[in-house]
Amino acid sequence: MPAHDLELLLEAAQEAGEIARQYWRQQPEVWEKGSNEGPVTEADLAVNDHLHQRLMTARPDYGWLSEESADDSTRLDAAHCFIIDPIDGTRAFIDGQQGFSHSLAISRGDRIVAGVVHLPELGLTYAASADGPATLNGAAISPSKARLLARADVLTNKATLEPHFWKGRQPPNFKRSFRPSLAWRLCLIADGRFDATISLRGAWEWDIAAGSLIAERAGATVTDMHGAEMRFNNPVPRIDGLIIAGEALHPQIMERLNRLPRS
Repeated sequence: MPAHDLELLLEAAQEAGEIARQYWRQQPEVWEKGSNEGPVTEADLAVNDHLHQRLMTARPDYGWLSEESADDSTRLDAAHCFIIDPIDGTRAFIDGQQGFSHSLAISRGDRIVAGVVHLPELGLTYAASADGPATLNGAAISPSKARLLARADVLTNKATLEPHFWKGRQPPNFKRSFRPSLAWRLCLIADGRFDATISLRGAWEWDIAAGSLIAERAGATVTDMHGAEMRFNNPVPRIDGLIIAGEALHPQIMERLNRLPRS
């Protein structure tokens, strides 16, 4: 990875935030993507267009994968690939909530080597590289030391507590919390504000690429829902769920889960 890749992502994320602010709480145009893929706004596309021009001009030999761009299979042949979610938490953005983010990552092969998650309205910028610490606004962060799942505060959706996911049809009695941006949820585990995050359904790479590296470099255990290491820039850019937690909680979660079929 070129030495300045993380700096490039940090600069681009700040620029993305400035563009998003021009549309936030200004009633941007909104439409549905179709196929139950959710809403998109003119802000998503404006940020995406800027990031594509900015990043690909700086690194023309890198591949490009973004939620708001048509997929180009040439990315599979590139040594490095940008993996981008222009606005993660679009529904929150539409509703005028502050909890939306910009998620920017770079893969080398199938591993993430640089990542930034920026929340412009909250003044939060999480970042990490493969050979450095995870940081929040420049200061090193680490996950919680929670040791008991029953006392944990877990970021997840209601569907995770459906009985068929858990042995004995008994979900753990942890506290359930939620935040609208999946990328931000991973970072909230990295900085210890919550104890774990769980998703038992497929996750698009652009939602979790940056956050997964940040959580890993902070010291959390980061796997898919089967306990396997995540690999990125796949032909179908989707990860089979996720379990991200401190080192004491992660095995407890895996032990309680039913064996789930691979998608």
